[in-house]
Amino acid sequence: MQETFINIKSLDMDARGVGHLENEDGTQGKVIFVEGALPGERVSFETLRKKKNWESGRMVTLQKASSMRVEPKCPHFWHCGGCSMQHLEPSAQVAMKQRVLEDNLWHIGKTKAENIMRPMYGPTWDYRYRARLSVRYVAKKGTVLVGFHERHSSYVADMTSCEILPDHLSAMLVPLRELVGALSIYQQMPQIEIAVGEETTVLVLRIMAPLSPADETLVKAFADQWNIQWWLQPKGPDTAAPYYPLGKELYYTLPEFGIRMPFKPTDFTQVNHQINRLLVHKALTLLDVQPGDRVADLFCGLGNFTLPLATQAREVVGIEGSTALTTRALENARANGLADKTTFYTRNLFEVTKDDLIALGKFDRMLVDPPRDGAVALAIALAELRLTNPDLLPQRIVYVSCSPSTLARDAGILTHRAGYVLKKAGVANMFPHTSHVESIGVFERLENFQPREFAAPDVADNASTGGDAVQ
Repeated sequence: MQETFINIKSLDMDARGVGHLENEDGTQGKVIFVEGALPGERVSFETLRKKKNWESGRMVTLQKASSMRVEPKCPHFWHCGGCSMQHLEPSAQVAMKQRVLEDNLWHIGKTKAENIMRPMYGPTWDYRYRARLSVRYVAKKGTVLVGFHERHSSYVADMTSCEILPDHLSAMLVPLRELVGALSIYQQMPQIEIAVGEETTVLVLRIMAPLSPADETLVKAFADQWNIQWWLQPKGPDTAAPYYPLGKELYYTLPEFGIRMPFKPTDFTQVNHQINRLLVHKALTLLDVQPGDRVADLFCGLGNFTLPLATQAREVVGIEGSTALTTRALENARANGLADKTTFYTRNLFEVTKDDLIALGKFDRMLVDPPRDGAVALAIALAELRLTNPDLLPQRIVYVSCSPSTLARDAGILTHRAGYVLKKAGVANMFPHTSHVESIGVFERLENFQPREFAAPDVADNASTGGDAVQ
């Protein structure tokens, strides 16, 4: 069968090469998304999915290679779904993510940053301190697999190492397979959650049945050999509890601010501790908090930004949607001697209104760090506040985002309707070798402003098939 070759012009949000078939009359035809292909390359492909206007496929033959192509470090890269960019030179990965942010800001938010900041870099390998590994007994292979899912599949990749996990966890993958295979409940353990702290590594066993006495002996011996702590999770995340050995504390630090942050292995914390430290430093530098300022930290979680802010401001108000989280954040504030400068409220920030903001009072600065869905209700509430109580608007907002598309949408509302200008924007390479884009934007309040028309668009996950391509 004759191969069909196409020229790759760009990358999409999943780091797939984007090209077009050529019509018989020489015009540009159907768009093709090709896994493993890079801009500037000429490749053939096999189709994995076909639609009327596009196809997705996998590279078969590389006829012309890009200068940005490198040999993946991990032997499992081509079938494991944990990474998507190891074949792309790391600095080119970051450049692509910067372009994703800029394109989203313009095409979705109809706005541009006055200044694009230099990207924030950290370690390229051994950086992932949080992970959820799937566990599956495969009868055909007669073995247990522990790892990430295969690409586009519910199957677990047959991994014997992982280059993005810390070395001691990578070395533990095969012994983990052997341990699980030796347990009586080896078919009733769907996942293992991993969390690495400053001094402790925790593995959370999701168990659908109790451990037998023999299982307990094996599990405890494994913990002693590998210097880890086991937690057991019989049901939902709230049921996870320390098992063996007891008496260890999981925490990370923010040395610049003298903060020690205890957390549970099932809590949301950033997977990359080094980049998190850089991100906190950058966000607080950009926010430019003054000693007399009252600051809001919205979507505050456990206090990752709240507590450092409290070392600089007169008062910090942390707001989160979960009482359990705000309670834990207050405990962390007390443990760090910052309870007198912090207040925590539980509010549904996805439904926040102008009246809610008025009730909270005047904030001089505001930090926003939402999940992937963004903070559209907050942006709309700020726009409405501009019309009725403009003096209550914070002078500066720093918005930390894990989704460039929702940041762009909210930036559109803030700049067109709420009277802010996007002074700076940039990316942090929180997840090297993946398509995940962590970004940050700085918004400054304008004194003289006339609202403009802007309808906030519905934005899909920026990794969706057929999304905007980037050069």
